Amino acid sequence: MEDRAKKYARVRYQLAIIDMVYTLFLLLILQMSGVNVTLKSLCFKFTPYEVFRVALYSAALFIGYGILTFHIDLYRSFLLERKFSLSRQKITSWLMDHIKGNLLGFFVFIILMECFFFFIRNFPYSWWWMSAIFWILFTVVIARIFPILVIPLFFKYKKIENNELRQAILALAEKMKVKILDVFEIDYSKKTVKANAAFVGIGKSKRVLLTDTLLGGKFQQKEIEMILAHEFAHYRLKHILKMVAMSAFEILVIFYIFFLLDKKGLAASDIANLGAWIFIFMLFGIVTKPFINWVHRTMERNADKAAIITVGDKDAFISMMEKLSEQNLSEKKPPLLAKIFFYDHPPVEERIELARNMPASPAGREARCL
Repeated sequence: MEDRAKKYARVRYQLAIIDMVYTLFLLLILQMSGVNVTLKSLCFKFTPYEVFRVALYSAALFIGYGILTFHIDLYRSFLLERKFSLSRQKITSWLMDHIKGNLLGFFVFIILMECFFFFIRNFPYSWWWMSAIFWILFTVVIARIFPILVIPLFFKYKKIENNELRQAILALAEKMKVKILDVFEIDYSKKTVKANAAFVGIGKSKRVLLTDTLLGGKFQQKEIEMILAHEFAHYRLKHILKMVAMSAFEILVIFYIFFLLDKKGLAASDIANLGAWIFIFMLFGIVTKPFINWVHRTMERNADKAAIITVGDKDAFISMMEKLSEQNLSEKKPPLLAKIFFYDHPPVEERIELARNMPASPAGREARCL
């Protein structure tokens, strides 16, 4: 099993690198070949209105990119998953999900681009921070509507039928002072054998989602509670707010870089330069990725500690991690470079080792800190 997990992980690392390099290459070709200028001219001939020109140019980039990277998406999320016996989807089901996901991405991309260029046209000296604030607020709105509007497009979900588990999770949420709407089950098993759980939404939309692959009997109730205690700990430790603040700062920095480059001659108002902006945005993300991953891994370790302290059963945490690792085919101990660039969670072996080194029955003062 460990050998299969390593092979699966290696292919995923390679695909991530190929996808990144290929995307950067496509953006370079777009800007250096003159295709961007030709495309801009076509948009200008089609309509005199700037808002429609932005929409047409953005749509052409999005659709073109989708066509040129379809083969990578197909292999990564369908063929590879089938090869390692992780997927239960038929190609028609995968294609429907792919189309729906791209349609959602298309509309989000168009909205972001329209607002980006709107601020540039109307606020020549303050567009960078206005655009950044809009992107941040837009992200928060998406987080709010995600469990209500987006998840049902891909999965059916209902309130879990196991009332004992439901009451245990609600009690755990109350213990950790987390308000949730309810506990739901989603039909993951129609598409994959992987198991997962999530605490999603903002405000009154906050809810717990458990995959039916997690509820099939393999995981004991304590183990499921441990997963949710980890998710609730993120909320209690204000990790979500910290991550939003960190993302907001990151967006402000990159948009300020855009503003400085605009003053140096890379005109932000020229839609023909959109590919260049995306290229710079990607490079910034690549450079900052190791640090962002390190921050996230630190938060994940703190959430693991809090979950073990709250539930008071480190053996349940260890067995849960072992089962999830086996079911999801996770590499327990990845190479250092892979960990630095690809892991925003500590590797499985590190999380298990953390639990083993904790007191047998962590409680008392540390538990009250939550």
